[in-house]
Amino acid sequence: MSVTLTSSSALPSSTRQEPLRVMVVDDSVVIRGLISRWVEAEPDMVVAASLRTGLDAVNQLERVNPDVAVLDIEMPELDGISALPQLLAKKRNLIIIMASTLTRRNAEISFKALSLGASDYIPKPESTREAGAAEIFHHDLIQKIRNLGAKVRRPAPVSSPPLAPALTSQREPSHRPQLAAVAQPQLMRRAFSTQAPRALVIGSSTGGPQALMTLVTDIGPVIDRFPVLITQHMPPTFTTILAEHLARSSRRPAHEAVDGEIVKAGRIYLAPGGRHMRVVRHGTDAAIALDDGPPVNFCKPAVDPLFASAIDIWQAGVLAVVLTGMGSDGMRSGKEIVAAGGSVIAQDEASSVVWGMPGAAANAGICAAILPLNQIAPKLVRLFAGDRS
Repeated sequence: MSVTLTSSSALPSSTRQEPLRVMVVDDSVVIRGLISRWVEAEPDMVVAASLRTGLDAVNQLERVNPDVAVLDIEMPELDGISALPQLLAKKRNLIIIMASTLTRRNAEISFKALSLGASDYIPKPESTREAGAAEIFHHDLIQKIRNLGAKVRRPAPVSSPPLAPALTSQREPSHRPQLAAVAQPQLMRRAFSTQAPRALVIGSSTGGPQALMTLVTDIGPVIDRFPVLITQHMPPTFTTILAEHLARSSRRPAHEAVDGEIVKAGRIYLAPGGRHMRVVRHGTDAAIALDDGPPVNFCKPAVDPLFASAIDIWQAGVLAVVLTGMGSDGMRSGKEIVAAGGSVIAQDEASSVVWGMPGAAANAGICAAILPLNQIAPKLVRLFAGDRS
């Protein structure tokens, strides 16, 4: 058993000046060492423990007292999916990020982990010798640790933030850790479009799979009459599984979009992992256009290409929803949607796993509504049925 510990004595959870304590759990000494070096290089993080198995993690949890655990799926003695509920039973607010190689089996297990309480997942590169893959893994992992860890250290925000006729700040929210409580800003709300919505476009990232499955469960009347297009920040294989879950949750056809296919009402189109999804004109119809261009907002697929392209097809009839996620993807194209006469709804901070993307849209003053997740579906059903307020 390989174990490295740092003292956790006198570590009250309310002390916000302390670095995030990260527990790395992986049977590969190479991966453990790599992640540990990355974490230790960050000024706001420290490696609380480096462990070889899920059993080690469960046995050492109280002593280590981590804020975040990076948990491998495949390990001897006790694998990640078996260790997950035991870890959460000992520490309910522990942030757990599942790490796995990119296979269909591991993608399925990662989705199961989300349903069991994991906060997020991250695919490990096939080989850490591939510089590009290792760099993406490094960037994404540190951002997930920082953003998810920051939430457990902040006091719970008030649901449905207050709205005011003037915008307090239009700066994008920082992705650095928030080490002190920040007052909820007053946010401007715009009127909904006077034109009837003709298509629903949705963008999401961290926490998005759970949010999407909740949302599509209750928007059947919208899906039946209008096309629904979704970009979720997610790698290949994972989007295949997500589409299957969305189909089961909505009881409607849902699939990874195919380049050139005609967009029709009654279906959910999901951007496939690793490719941007846009909509383009095809005669009198709208069609899917996929491309292998560079990342946008550090993401591929990205939300901005979908949102911006929808304006060319449906103009003021675009209704966009920005769900939980890191970064600001969807904010710039959301501005374009509003300028074209369309509308934007953002998920509120209290119900978001990370209030990065929806927070960026809200702080930009482009939202007609900022709602808890459980209120978004009823609102969409009313809007697509003719409500304009």
